[in-house]
Amino acid sequence: MTPAARFASAIEILDAWLGGSSLDGAYRHWSRNARYAGSSDRAAIRDLVFDAVRRRRSYSGLGGTDTGRGLMIGALRAAGVSVSDVFNGRGHAPAPLSQPELAIDRELTRAEWLDVPDWLLPRFEEALGDRAETVMRTLRDRAPIHLRVNTLNIDREDVIERLSEVSISAEPHPTVETAITVTEGARRLPQSEVIEEGLAELQDASSQAVIARLAGPSDSRILDYCAGAGGKSLALCDLFDAEVHAHDIDPDRMSDLPARAQRAGVDIGYRTTAELKDEAPYDLVLCDAPCSGSGTWRRDPEGKWMLTPDRLAGICGIQSEILEDVGANVRLGGRLAYVTCSVFKEENEDRAAAFLAAHERWSLIDEHRIDPSETGDGFYLAVFQRGPRTT
Repeated sequence: MTPAARFASAIEILDAWLGGSSLDGAYRHWSRNARYAGSSDRAAIRDLVFDAVRRRRSYSGLGGTDTGRGLMIGALRAAGVSVSDVFNGRGHAPAPLSQPELAIDRELTRAEWLDVPDWLLPRFEEALGDRAETVMRTLRDRAPIHLRVNTLNIDREDVIERLSEVSISAEPHPTVETAITVTEGARRLPQSEVIEEGLAELQDASSQAVIARLAGPSDSRILDYCAGAGGKSLALCDLFDAEVHAHDIDPDRMSDLPARAQRAGVDIGYRTTAELKDEAPYDLVLCDAPCSGSGTWRRDPEGKWMLTPDRLAGICGIQSEILEDVGANVRLGGRLAYVTCSVFKEENEDRAAAFLAAHERWSLIDEHRIDPSETGDGFYLAVFQRGPRTT
C-alpha cells in the first residue's frame, strides 16, 4: 500500500468508529476485508487511527470536521506535512482538498490543543493543579510497553537477553525493579518464549509499582477482590510469600488466569462472592476498583470520548458501594488497598475521604498518586487499616 492508501483506510476505520462502532471493532472489520494489506500496512494504519483518536479534538480542529477525513487532514497539518501530497486523488489516495478545506485556518481553544472534552478540563486542573497540562499532553501520546518479570523464576537481565535473541529490544525500567520497557519489536511479544513460558507478563510499570508499595512481612492471606484478568494477582504471588485468592463479580474475566498462573508456576485460589463469606477475613485485600480509566487513556483512547458527567457520577457510586462491601473481608488490624487507574479527584481522594467519614474504625495509613508519564500509566492508591484510629 502507498502512504496515501493507508490514510484512505484510516479514514474508513475512523468513520466507522465515529458512526458508533467500537474502535477495535471498526479496525477488525476493515482488517477482515483488507486482504491486500500486509503486516506493515496494518500496523501503520492502526497507528494512524489510534493516534487520531488520542488527538481527536486538535486534529478535527485543524482538519475542519470531526470526520475520518477531517482527522487525517488535521494529522498531516499537525505534523507539518503537505496535505496535498497525500490527498491527491491518485490511485487509492483520498480525494483532493476542497476550497473550504483549503481555507481552514482558525485558533484552537486550550481544551482542543490538549485533546480533552471541555467539561473535563477543570477536573484535570482540580485533581492535578500545575501538573494538569503535562498530564493532558502525555495522554495524547502512545503509551510505553512494559513487562513484569516473574522474579521467582528468572532475573530481569536474563529476560532482556532472551528477548534480544528474537529481535525484541528492551531495557530495565528506571524506577520499578520488576519492570522492563520494550523499545522495539513489541509486536513479536505474544509469540516469544518469555511470554509463553510465563517468565514475564505484559503489565504497566505503574501497576507494578502500586503492588510493590503494598509489600509487608506479616501478610499470609491476600485477596484480590476485583481481579479482572488477574495481572495484579500474579504480581502479588511474585511479591508475597502468601496464600493469594482472586475474586471478580464476573468470573469470566478471570478465565485465562489459571493458565497464566500455571505458566508462572504460582498457585492462586479462585473464590466466588458466596465463598468469600467462609474464607474471610484476610490480612490484605486489594480492591482495584472499576473506574474511568483516565490514567490509561493512552492505551484506551476512546474512553476519553465516551466518558460523560453522568457516567463519572455513576462510576463514583459504584466505587463507594464496593468499598462499603469489601471491608468486611479484612481482619482486625489488616489492610484494605483501594486502587484506581484514574487521575480524577472524585474517584480517588474524595472516595477515600467518604469511606473514612462513614467508618470510624478505619484509618488511612498510606496515600499515593502516580501521574501518567513516559514511565507508566496514572494510578491512585489509598491504604486503610482496620481498627481504632490512633489520631
